[in-house]
Amino acid sequence: MRIKKPYQVFGWIVVSLVSATTLATAKDLSRSLSQRDLRISDGSLFKPQPHYPAFSWDATPRYYMFGNEHRLLTPEQVKFIAGRTDFLCIEKSHGKKQLGAAELGAKHEATAFKKIKPDMKVLFYFNAAYAWPYTSYNKDFTKEGIEKNPKLRAFLVPHPQTGKLADQFGAFCFDVLNPDFRKWWVDTVAKGVKESGCDGAFIDQMHGNVDLRKEKKKEIERAVGEMMGALKKKMGPDKILLANNAYAEGAKLVFPVSDAIMFENYANVKSSKENLISEWDDMLRIAKAGKISVFRLGVEGTGRRNLQPNMPEYSRQKEKVEFALACYLIGAQPYSYFLYSWGWKLSSGALVDYPEFKKPLGPPKGAYKRTSPDGWEFTREFEHASVWVNTESREARITWR
Repeated sequence: MRIKKPYQVFGWIVVSLVSATTLATAKDLSRSLSQRDLRISDGSLFKPQPHYPAFSWDATPRYYMFGNEHRLLTPEQVKFIAGRTDFLCIEKSHGKKQLGAAELGAKHEATAFKKIKPDMKVLFYFNAAYAWPYTSYNKDFTKEGIEKNPKLRAFLVPHPQTGKLADQFGAFCFDVLNPDFRKWWVDTVAKGVKESGCDGAFIDQMHGNVDLRKEKKKEIERAVGEMMGALKKKMGPDKILLANNAYAEGAKLVFPVSDAIMFENYANVKSSKENLISEWDDMLRIAKAGKISVFRLGVEGTGRRNLQPNMPEYSRQKEKVEFALACYLIGAQPYSYFLYSWGWKLSSGALVDYPEFKKPLGPPKGAYKRTSPDGWEFTREFEHASVWVNTESREARITWR
């Protein structure tokens, strides 16, 4: 047997110790990086659930939401969107005219996306207040359908002045105070999620049509909260429940049962300087509760009356992109996603390429700073970007490095 010389043994020990130290350091670094990525701006750690979508600060974390009533996505469009997000919702009427029902459109696209990205999280859309007749489940909530099946009237709200069925934007209004309706709704949404092969549901309109019965505000809030809680239970713990605008006071009973909350910001007034700072506080509150947030800031002029002739090009203007992105970055927390669009159609931004969103970002280095107690300038540092925004003048600057 060959005996190693002392210096050889010593060298082997040194190399082994160095290797072990390097491995331990690598593990500590990995753990440190993981904690850094999950660090909330108040210093605490975000605790993601196993069924949450992928999240990374490598580039701007993005959420998509789109629909085309007339047709499905092409394979090229599926690849385009899958290359930019791991988290999306198929809108309420997608694929209806091509396949006959919106849940079939959601199923087709969920299958297509998961073929490319098996871990992609795709949500099924349903409305908690308006009876959009796009799925096979609620196709009879039309004037003709109700004439054939008058029992459906019990699920709808009459207008307090006319007594006729109230409608909003061309859809009848659900009566959340009817317990039979709530059971039907919960069973229907859970069925839609299961049959479409989706990973959960995006639920729109948390208000319960309270404007039609303001004297029953508290009762309606309790009913909506109960309905959403029952849906979460029915879907199961491995499914995502994303509630639109459930950060608002009127949806305080929806907040606890939801996995994710979206800031829709559907009008210019929603992106006022006062509202933005309030939403940043809410994003922190959502993160501390271990929930996902989706911060949507539409292209300036989101309202139909303010749309520009060439919205794709208009939306790509540096000052428009930079302001919207900066407003997101100032308040972003772990598992906060960004949505930039001027509507909910496939043609409203989902297929537009924005190079800024693909630039290396890195995790935030801390909370945002307000340059003066009463001013409207805010800054925040990320690993690869410095962000400045003035929410009063609506100017922004992002310096990438």
